[in-house]
Amino acid sequence: MTRGRLFRLAVAIGLTAYVLWRAAPSQVIGAAAGVDVKWVVEACALVVFDRALMAYRWWLLLCTIDPQHRPPLPVILRIFFVSTFVGTFLPSVGGDVYRAYSLARYGVRGAQAASSVLMDRLLGVVSILVMAAAGLVLATRLASNPAVITALVLGAVGSAAALGAVFSPQLASLGTRVVQAMPESRVRRIAGELIAAIRDFSRFRRTLLYVLVLSIGVQILRVVQAYCLGRGLHIGLPVSLYFAVLPTILLVMLLPVTISGLGTGQWAFVGLFGEFGVPAASAFALSVLFIALGIVGNLPGAALYVHEGRPGGRETDELPRARP
Repeated sequence: MTRGRLFRLAVAIGLTAYVLWRAAPSQVIGAAAGVDVKWVVEACALVVFDRALMAYRWWLLLCTIDPQHRPPLPVILRIFFVSTFVGTFLPSVGGDVYRAYSLARYGVRGAQAASSVLMDRLLGVVSILVMAAAGLVLATRLASNPAVITALVLGAVGSAAALGAVFSPQLASLGTRVVQAMPESRVRRIAGELIAAIRDFSRFRRTLLYVLVLSIGVQILRVVQAYCLGRGLHIGLPVSLYFAVLPTILLVMLLPVTISGLGTGQWAFVGLFGEFGVPAASAFALSVLFIALGIVGNLPGAALYVHEGRPGGRETDELPRARP
């Protein structure tokens, strides 16, 4: 484990422990013990649906691949669900690496596979930014919170730079010059192919817009999931406040200061929901249930992963193998 990852793990553990201590562990346990399971079950049903929608969104982003080499939707669904499970046990980009690697095994060039995953991630972040900006309209008091503004600014700057690499010939040219200055010829070749693959998306603006709309739909489903969990914990906030708060929490969780948003997620849930009178213990319990819900969404991938490990469990003959 690298020194940076150890530091992030230490921050995650320390911040989580601090927020739990401030919320009073006994009260957190009491809040969790009184949960209404019916609402939790509804949230679990929604998370499986949002995973399927995310897989469909990724399939649409394979638009730059020739139709004869494009894996069908059932294959993409299988790869995506398995990647969510595998990513549970790997570093933050482990699931994405698995997706790109699996696509390459089905005849998709490595640069195209990687660019589809990068674009999927980028549009996901942009959708959260759109939802968070709309949330500030619903809850203007959040605009004075430094963590909220920091997350919005960093997310907006990073997304703008990434989108510029897709649509701006000048930025793409700059990136190419940087790549050409790299000492290793193999690195130059791979990076150059990746830049070209990312630039291919500029020809599919309508598809990208459609995928962005679907990505916003995914974020709406996540808000509703949090609302169901909140109802299960007997938190009496209206759903509109969840739309105001949760996208900002998701942005804070994306900040690369801990692992998988642990610690920052607990801090954001307690701090931002506390702005609207939610007790710290209930908000902390909500944060734990929300993270656990993501693990539940990975369980279908576990079943598929086990099935693929059985003889005859994987139907690889239906598609061409990777091209040389």
